[in-house]
Parts: sequence; structure tokens; C-alpha cells
Amino acid sequence: MAYKIEQPWSSADLWRLVRAQHGVIARRQLLDAGLTQPAILHRVTRGRLHPMERGVYAVGRPELSRDGQMMAAVLACGPEAWISHETGGELLRVRRREPGPMEVSVPVGTTRRRPGIRIHRRERHDEHTVTERDGIPVTTVPALMVDMAPRWPRAHLEAAINQADALDLLDPEAMRRALDTFAGQPGVKVVRDLLDGATFLLTDSELERRFLSLVRSAGLSDPQTQRYVSSHRVDFVWPELGLVVETDSLRYHRTPFQQRKDVERDQAHRARGLVPVRFTQYQVRRKREHVLAGLADGARMAEAARDLRRTG
Repeated sequence: MAYKIEQPWSSADLWRLVRAQHGVIARRQLLDAGLTQPAILHRVTRGRLHPMERGVYAVGRPELSRDGQMMAAVLACGPEAWISHETGGELLRVRRREPGPMEVSVPVGTTRRRPGIRIHRRERHDEHTVTERDGIPVTTVPALMVDMAPRWPRAHLEAAINQADALDLLDPEAMRRALDTFAGQPGVKVVRDLLDGATFLLTDSELERRFLSLVRSAGLSDPQTQRYVSSHRVDFVWPELGLVVETDSLRYHRTPFQQRKDVERDQAHRARGLVPVRFTQYQVRRKREHVLAGLADGARMAEAARDLRRTG
């Protein structure tokens, strides 16, 4: 982790460490760096070190950023501790800050307790359990979701998964592998169900059947499928209307490259006077009213554009 000191050390090394740790340092790190206990106490007396959590000091001034507070909590709980649970969601930016104590996880078998810190003990599988954010050891997205599934309402959990995906913190296949590692924990099934709902890839025939049912419910004629329009193969097109519909899966349309290509496709359609509309396959499966409203809006815009071309 970023907060370890490599030997031999220098004052410059120590300052780099403090900056990397957001202004805090642990007593054990100072001792490892060669300072004696009297030397540490002298610096406390002179106001160069400010006691924060047990065995942790702020360097220079006592005021800490939120990241500094989190790092201090980690250092107070030992060299293998990491930010987790509610505080982990805050640090990963998938959840807003909630009132309550800082939450930190430590490996099973650790008996340390710290006032004002809620400590969780869990098996640590580094690849699937712990990562870093801004130099702070923190829970991974899969571990966070599993930990919080019993605590957060389902809608909040789904929102956090969507936010993690928007921040490019979520790889669906890697998350599935991580969930296998956490098998047997209470939150795994809920997270897996949400992940399946967001990323399940319909076959072309299944997608077409589901979507055509919605098209007919919206009062539209059947579209042409898998045709080339504006030099791009599209999922559904109504040539007489000038309406193009694409159905995107999270799995293939979540990368910045693919998103850029999607924008270019839509721009090419608009340049030809067509109206492009996009739905996710999840919406086709689960959000009937949303798709019906989107089809109706798209049809109205396409008709208006067609009438404008005729009068122009």
C-alpha cells in the first residue's frame, strides 16, 4: 500500500509519504523511519505533530480533509485495514456521505478496537476485496455491493451499481468472478440479480420479439430490422417515418470508445434528417412504459421532421 516506507529513508521520503497519506502518519511509520518515542513526543509538544486517531498524527496542522480523516482511520486500524461499507461508498463516489462513524474493515482474526470507528472483520481476498482510491485502501465495488446489500434498499443498491458503471468502476464479468469469491454471503444473490438485470444480453430473436410487442402496443407499424442506414447497420428502422431505434446492451455499449461510436452513428442519422432513439436492452425487458413513451416521442419527432422536409 502507499503508506509503507521503503528503507533507507530520508526527510524527503517522509514528506512524500505524508503528502501521499493526505497529511497524516502513523506512530509505527515514524518508528520504522528511525524516530524514537522521545523524538515523536518532542514534535507533539512543539506542535509539529497533532494526535488524531490512536497512534496517528496530523503533520503540520490538525485540520484534515475528508480524505485525510479516512486515511487516519485506516492507519489507526492497522497496516492491513481498508475503508469499507458506507464510508467505502462515499470514497468511491457511488454514494453520498451519510451521518455516522467511519467504517473500516480488517482481516478476520484482528482484535483491534478504536473509539469512533466502526470496525468490520472479514476475509481479505486482495484482488476482489481491496483496491485504492487516491492512495487510500478501500473496498472494491463488488465487495461494497455485497456488504451493503443487506443494509441499503434495493433501489439504492441499484443506483450505486449504476453510478459505479457511470464512473467506469464496474466490469460486469470481473464483478461476476468476484461474486463467486463471496459465495455464501447474504448480499451475493441480490447483487447478482441486479447485475443480471442490467447486463443480460438478449439474442437477436428474443430482442426482436420483445421489442416488436412494444412497437405494436405503441400503435406503430412493424419496422425493418438489421438494415444499413447512414452506412451503419441499425437494429430497427421505419423508412417511411425516418425513425431509427437502437437497443444497447450495457456489456457492449459501456466503454468510452463504443459510446463515442454511438454518438457518431446518431450524428450521421440526424445529418440525413432521421430521428435516432436509443433504449437499453434492460429497458426493453423491464421498463415497458418508458419504452412506449420513448417510441411515441420518437414517432412524433420523426413525423414533424418529415413534414418539415416536405414543406421546405
